[in-house]
Amino acid sequence: MKFILGKKIENSQLFLKDGRVFPVTVIQAGPCQITQIKKQEKDGYRAVQVGFGFKKKLPKPQIGHLQGLPNFRYLKEFNVDDNQEVKERQVIGVNTFTVGEKVKVTGISKGKGFQGVVRRHGFHGQNATHGHKDQERMPGAIGSTGPQRVFKGTRMAGRMGSETVTIPNVEIVKIDEINNWIYVKGPVPGARNSLLMIYAAGGLKEASIISDVSLTEHSADNADNTIEKTAEPEAKEETVIEEKSSEPEVKEAVVEEVKEADSLNEAELKSEETLKK
Repeated sequence: MKFILGKKIENSQLFLKDGRVFPVTVIQAGPCQITQIKKQEKDGYRAVQVGFGFKKKLPKPQIGHLQGLPNFRYLKEFNVDDNQEVKERQVIGVNTFTVGEKVKVTGISKGKGFQGVVRRHGFHGQNATHGHKDQERMPGAIGSTGPQRVFKGTRMAGRMGSETVTIPNVEIVKIDEINNWIYVKGPVPGARNSLLMIYAAGGLKEASIISDVSLTEHSADNADNTIEKTAEPEAKEETVIEEKSSEPEVKEAVVEEVKEADSLNEAELKSEETLKK
């Protein structure tokens, strides 16, 4: 199975050469990197953990888990076949997929809050007149008097949206390898900038073009930061030692200046006394 993580950018339309126009969703997919490989012998199942996005600050346990890797914002797992070859720290790009391919897209739908039965379940409501006062959008009866309880699964008002939704057979219309964009036909679940999982049958390919900030640069920056952090205390100690050693010299110079000023004042006083006499 081949897969990639992406971020929903916007809904748009795409004109083809033959004049047809398609409603499309623009997805920024990847580049992603394999952070961990789950094995049957150790973990009890076989899967691949993939990282996507960049975050400035992470919890310490996650920093330890991603040692030598960039600070990924998202970490998701995908099941892989037993005979599929995957490498740790392998970079996955949009070139894994092809134009015209059918994929599955999974995302979290938009949250709509607490809604009534008319919007949530499509109830028709009651008549507006003929004895139905304030009953137009009411749910009506919810059970008989015999069981004396409400059955599980009864359609009632409640929270709507914010659910994991998977749409199969989504066609890829265009792929932009430079910007890591995938144009898919039709809508996909989720709001703008929400996380999407795209997967289909087939094998993975190494990313041919890694635009924006390279993943290797992120890991190199992390290594440089750790080196600088370890080197900072030594520099501070040296400066402190220099300051301590220079303090006595400054004090001695100040004392000598004070003594010179006192001797000058005494000489002036003596000269004034002799003049008065």
